[in-house]
Amino acid sequence: MLTLYFAPGASSMAVHIALHEIGVAFEGRPMSFKSNDMRAPDYLRLNPEGKVPTLLIDERPLTEVAAILFYLARRFPEAGLLPCDDAEAEAHALSWMSFIASTLHPARRRGLDYAKGIADRRLGQGWTLGARYSIADIHLFRLYWRLFNSLKPAAGTFPNLDAHYARMAERPAVQRTIEVESAVGYELPA
Repeated sequence: MLTLYFAPGASSMAVHIALHEIGVAFEGRPMSFKSNDMRAPDYLRLNPEGKVPTLLIDERPLTEVAAILFYLARRFPEAGLLPCDDAEAEAHALSWMSFIASTLHPARRRGLDYAKGIADRRLGQGWTLGARYSIADIHLFRLYWRLFNSLKPAAGTFPNLDAHYARMAERPAVQRTIEVESAVGYELPA
């Protein structure tokens, strides 16, 4: 049994999308920043860092977006979210995941001027792996979704990311995740 602890719009959104892409049954447990749910003693026993996401795998917690996405892609290879038949392509997916977590995520807090072009140039005009959709696209989408909706870059600032965002927004798993998370309500911290 899989259980996802998530806060709508937070980094956990990427895992939420992946679970919908895979189509596996899971229980979603929404968390609230306003209610300080991530600081509750029961939750801190699962994730001592007090953040989301946390994925329970048969009651065993797994944390960190990249690790959870990698786990899901490997556990459910039929979903095609990781190129398991190509070690170099798999390494490129992990390279993107590292880049997103260590470079792009902190850049968002520094504003558009700092972030301008970093990912847009690297992305190019396709998916993160070129012609192949992967967990790295899900991770990138969630981060750009937050930047797009909070900093509201002018049209044309990030043409490749905007095109990626539009392709992602057409995916049923993304639409379903946004529908579910919107129903719970967004209350993201600054």
